[in-house]
Amino acid sequence: MRRFLRWTAAVAAALLVAGCGGGSSDRGDNGKGHEGGEDKSTSAAPPPSPATNLPASLTSQRLDWHGCKATGDSPAPSGDWRCATLKVPLDWSEPDGATIGLALIRAQATGGSRIGSLLFNFGGPGGSGLEMMPYYANTVSRLRERYDVVSWDPRGVGASEGVRCRGDRQIEAAETVDGTPDTAQEEKAFLQDAADFGKGCQKAAGKLLAHVSTTDTARDMDLMRQVLGDPRMHYFGVSYGTELGGVYAHLFPKRVGRMILDAVVDPTADTVGQAENQTRGFQRALDDYLKSTGQDPEQGSRKIATLLKRIDAKPLPATSGRKLTETLAVTGIVVPLYSEAGWPRLTAALNSAERGDGSPLLALADEYNDRDTSGHYGTTTHSQRVISCLDEKERPTPAETKKRLAEFERISPVFGDYLGWDTAGWCHDWPVPGQYTTPEVSAPGAAPILLVGNAGDPATPYEGARRMADELGKGVGIELTWKGEGHGAYGNGSDCVDSTVNAYLLNGTVPKDGKVCS
Repeated sequence: MRRFLRWTAAVAAALLVAGCGGGSSDRGDNGKGHEGGEDKSTSAAPPPSPATNLPASLTSQRLDWHGCKATGDSPAPSGDWRCATLKVPLDWSEPDGATIGLALIRAQATGGSRIGSLLFNFGGPGGSGLEMMPYYANTVSRLRERYDVVSWDPRGVGASEGVRCRGDRQIEAAETVDGTPDTAQEEKAFLQDAADFGKGCQKAAGKLLAHVSTTDTARDMDLMRQVLGDPRMHYFGVSYGTELGGVYAHLFPKRVGRMILDAVVDPTADTVGQAENQTRGFQRALDDYLKSTGQDPEQGSRKIATLLKRIDAKPLPATSGRKLTETLAVTGIVVPLYSEAGWPRLTAALNSAERGDGSPLLALADEYNDRDTSGHYGTTTHSQRVISCLDEKERPTPAETKKRLAEFERISPVFGDYLGWDTAGWCHDWPVPGQYTTPEVSAPGAAPILLVGNAGDPATPYEGARRMADELGKGVGIELTWKGEGHGAYGNGSDCVDSTVNAYLLNGTVPKDGKVCS
């Protein structure tokens, strides 16, 4: 089982293939010609006080920047990229206690008038900044003129004490577990698999399992800010990275500098609410895809739902000798919906599946699951689960889930059953308790934070941007909407979005709340 939230490398590839980048023709460098063009930047205000009650061994550490090494399946980045390790407390309630190392990556500003560091989190949770930052370099080349662009692997991710809960053979075996159980036997196997995964995470992570929350990472960010020498936090968060940014703003409102939250998570939604939001978002994206092919969305969705039921009853063969299960098929359908550039692959994969060949949909699912051609799996989904299950307090029972399935299926005949059951299985019998029902993101007194919502975003429906704005507080959350397709907006083909974001980050020009790019 898996949640469809993160901003994946596969998505980035689709955007780059589509020729999208941050180099907008509507540059907006001087802040003119934009709604609400008044410069509301906080750059002239006195800097906030440094973090207190932290030992000098943390706050005075000097980062040893050096050439980066290969990470996971990604080669070592070339060019100006340098890496370092930041020491942070394992337990933030004991800052003088044991520490862990966080892996950082940076490319320094290329131009004059440097503003400072701009931290990037690409979502997940569980996404590796060390892998994604170089991949995203062309998109943020304009921003790098005045910022050092910085990212990192958060605690429990990749090179920062990354958690591997299962080996490759166990992962492949678990792919045969039915994610939408229809019988008591299938339900038992579904729940047992979830419990076994949690036990594997506990064995692999040890004490770290209770210290990988979003709040922990937000505190890591503030120490990172201080060690990098920045009086304020300049930040660009995508997808889950928007929730992380909101939590940071709540904890440290006076330290917020220029902050972009793109593809905004709804902070008012609990575990079930987030699943319903995603069900609605992916169905909306699927409808748009079906319309683009000349199909009626309702009829086209029913056709796909019927295909999934056939696959559930009899998995499709693939040329690799593996089988395409219903769960893998749903994952394969989801991947191309993250970007409009992926829609032709979805058409080809669905056509092949209708002919009895599961290979194309299986290949798409493998991209999402970080499975390479040798059968080795990455750990992004492992980190995603250990972080979100420490964050989320709710643990819906199977009985509660069954009562909600009809509503999930009403929202989407394609994704509803799977995402409904996911609420019961994701954190079932998890070894450590969750921390909150919904994240606290209110940030009174913070500088204006720009929230970018995409009307066609499948993973984080655009309504989340307005709700985040409301929760951040009056005058803090500034909403920008793009009527586009795909997960995220910046660098996705809109000159209006890119120039507005660039003007805000480079010059502090805050647009009028509610601005729409169409």
